[in-house]
Amino acid sequence: MHRGVNAFFLFQLALSSTLFLSQSAMAENWPSWRGPTQNGISNETGIPTEFAGENNKNVAWKVALPGPAGATPVVWGDRIFLTSPIEKFETNDEGEKVPSQEPQELVLICFNTQGKELWRRTVGVGNAVARGDEGNSASPSPITDGKYVWSFMGTGDLACYDFDGREIWKMNLQDRYGKFDIQFGMSSTPVVDGDYLYQALMHGSMSSGETGYSKIICLDKRTGKEVYAVNRESDATHENTHSYASPILYQDDDQKYLIVHGGDYTTAHKLEDGSEIWRVGGMNPEENYNRYLRFVASPSFGDGVVVCPTAKNGPVVCVDANSKGNVTNDPKFELWRADKTTDVPSPLVYDGLAYICRQDGNVFCVEARSGDEVYPLQKTHRQRHRASPVYVDGHIYLTARDGRITVIKAGRDFEIVAENELGEDMSSSPIVSNGVMYLRSFGHLWAIKAGANGGK
Repeated sequence: MHRGVNAFFLFQLALSSTLFLSQSAMAENWPSWRGPTQNGISNETGIPTEFAGENNKNVAWKVALPGPAGATPVVWGDRIFLTSPIEKFETNDEGEKVPSQEPQELVLICFNTQGKELWRRTVGVGNAVARGDEGNSASPSPITDGKYVWSFMGTGDLACYDFDGREIWKMNLQDRYGKFDIQFGMSSTPVVDGDYLYQALMHGSMSSGETGYSKIICLDKRTGKEVYAVNRESDATHENTHSYASPILYQDDDQKYLIVHGGDYTTAHKLEDGSEIWRVGGMNPEENYNRYLRFVASPSFGDGVVVCPTAKNGPVVCVDANSKGNVTNDPKFELWRADKTTDVPSPLVYDGLAYICRQDGNVFCVEARSGDEVYPLQKTHRQRHRASPVYVDGHIYLTARDGRITVIKAGRDFEIVAENELGEDMSSSPIVSNGVMYLRSFGHLWAIKAGANGGK
């Protein structure tokens, strides 16, 4: 009898441990703007496809933010980090209340996962409006490794804090590497990996035919000290020297490298010294050179390929992740080109398919490796799309600038599953962590969870 009870107890304990481990395996942090593997893919399940609206369906909570920004929040454990301007207002000649054009505080804010603000720190001082209703100096997203959080602002201010808000170090990249010359502000988000922090700075004169400033830097993440700073070669001119894309860390079972995007090229670089592994060009042909084809969307990867978007009416180019050297028009490594691009949202690659959401909300899907059409352009919400798509549990979430989030079915058959209205402008990407989807609109940080009802 005693041995039977012990056996039953051990069985129950083993079962509970298995369930706990399986649940823990599904739960994940979201440490960078495109997620745990930097490609917009969540491995979690149970995230609602319907939420918000008049009844605040599945809204666990929402908390007001001090100003608008397109920076995507990041989450580690019970901490949420996001950047924001502290928006100030003034009265114009017509007596209307309008956003102030004066420099404003740029802050990093830490919330807990119940929506309570734990601390905020001023990282720099910059603008809350860079181009009408598009972007500002708080556009780059924070990043974290679970111990520290780093915040980079369009002003060049870069700071490291611990999870209690203590400043570890702070510096300004313009002071170290020269004044930024970029039309709508530096919006690139750094990458952290291991002991190092990586950033790409690409800018230059918009009006001249001279090539711009293009550099990849690597810093010690714990001190901010330079490990290396290497030139990133490009013959781009005019506005094309300006890149608003963020570097991406490519990783699979065999290799890891940095992908840098802008200046008419996508390039891959060794992490240890910044040297170039491969590059693809032909995105802005010399014979019909467009002086205003600056890159905004970042590349994405999956299934052994890297999908490289451009802008405006440029192409999308896909290369093999094992490429070497200049692979432009090389049939061995350049796998396909499409004549329709994203402009602002980054591509999404999942389960052998590449999804391209255009800035007007139309989406198409191709085979990731062959480029063969799976389905042609399909209409979703015809509004500006600035956020990048996110895959969660068989669905893809597409976020429009006016706060409508369209959920489509992943796979070969196009199907709109749900359309959700936040009622607030939004340009940051959805994120998922520990069973909750977080949405950062211009007015609020939202927590979406199955079964929740309220969200005051």
